Amino acid sequence: MNLNSTVAELMSTNIECVQPDQQIIDLKHIYEKEPFHQHVPVTENNQLVGIVSLIDFMRAIHNASLDDNEPVYHSILVKDIMSLHPVSIAPTTSLKDASKQIIEGGFHSLIVTENKEVKGIITTTDILKHFITQ
Repeated sequence: MNLNSTVAELMSTNIECVQPDQQIIDLKHIYEKEPFHQHVPVTENNQLVGIVSLIDFMRAIHNASLDDNEPVYHSILVKDIMSLHPVSIAPTTSLKDASKQIIEGGFHSLIVTENKEVKGIITTTDILKHFITQ
């Protein structure tokens, strides 16, 4: 196991971001794609400003159906449900340090940024896959 590998070697880089003023219908469409991450970065002017988890989204829609015409999808904005100031790490962060942050923070993923610009995401699943293939 190489704990000194960097998160840049494992992170997913093909991730979708949303902006605070978007309706949550846009989040719904991201979550409907395969595969999807359970956490969606929120950016403004290409800078990370928040994060929305699948749980945040599910709480916001309550018992709404998956029909895009449900009013809740058009009446709530991303900024209404996002968490501010998400923890992020640099692409050069070691897997060991990323793993420590995930454990200590109780996170399931970390957004990878460079100068606050989103570069990727690394999840507990990514790290576990790396360890079992070593």
